[in-house]
Amino acid sequence: MGELRKDPVVNRWVIINPQGRKRLFLEKEAREEKKAYAENCPFCDGNEDKTPPEILVFREPDSQKWLVRVTANKFPALRIEGELERQGTGIYDQMQGVGAHEVIIDSPSHSDSIADMDESHVEKIIQAYRDRVVDLKLDKRFKYVLVFKNYRITAGASMEHPHSQLIATPIIPKRVKEELKGCLEFYKHKERCLFCDIIREEKRSQLRIVAENDHFLSFTPYASRFPYEICIIPKIHCGDFANIRNEEIYPLAKILKETLKRLQILLDDPPYNYVIHTTPFHFPSNIRDYHWHMEIIPRVIRMAGFEWGTGFYLNPVAPEDAARELREVNG
Repeated sequence: MGELRKDPVVNRWVIINPQGRKRLFLEKEAREEKKAYAENCPFCDGNEDKTPPEILVFREPDSQKWLVRVTANKFPALRIEGELERQGTGIYDQMQGVGAHEVIIDSPSHSDSIADMDESHVEKIIQAYRDRVVDLKLDKRFKYVLVFKNYRITAGASMEHPHSQLIATPIIPKRVKEELKGCLEFYKHKERCLFCDIIREEKRSQLRIVAENDHFLSFTPYASRFPYEICIIPKIHCGDFANIRNEEIYPLAKILKETLKRLQILLDDPPYNYVIHTTPFHFPSNIRDYHWHMEIIPRVIRMAGFEWGTGFYLNPVAPEDAARELREVNG
């Protein structure tokens, strides 16, 4: 028999139904043989003139060869220029599409993936995330920035070349507001961070842990929305991703690579999305009730009518089973 499980952060119910595992499928994309260079790819080494100017770049020591580049998105969802110009049209509200939309080009090689990169290279990617978030926080027009990756076309990627993106917005996203509200309500009652309590419970039970190091925990959430959904979270309380210390970036790179490698092996290199949820801009730097984290969502199942019609998520793989299968991967 399945179970109804409640996510304590946003008070959302999820149906865990292992009998429905036959719904699970691994969608195979038509994939060409991976090439280190694609002539028409603007992100490949040597094609730098096909992208907007660099905003940030990391290079090899004593070399002009780049490792990670950040540029403006050539086709941005929101544009950096202009003012918000808030206005109402009858009962409707609108504002100008002002924001920032940037591309983090993970590697000069067309065939790289984070699961296969050196940990020191992944470290540079995460450092680029942190540095760009810190810089965008200085713009008073923006209230939030989301760092995200769409891996493969099925997960929404428009370019095969490995890359991540970030979008800074003049509003706080609804999903983040829900997390902030749930964490604040918990803190008001118990004077503890809900995410810190979740970390303690996961370490106590050991049922859903995928990987762990001194600084970070990778685990399948108790009320996972999707098969093999994973959360990576710092063990020490920190609300703002922009405050990640230099000595924490490598451990994050290490656990991110290990987690994605386990997914790659177990699920045959699936499409996935990951996002970093952090506090909005202008929140107190010492916020006690919220905890930044990374959510990884393999795209191995489609949402259907029940999910769209009810707001429930129907997950055919129990998170305890998913974590066990991922731990047992030999990489």
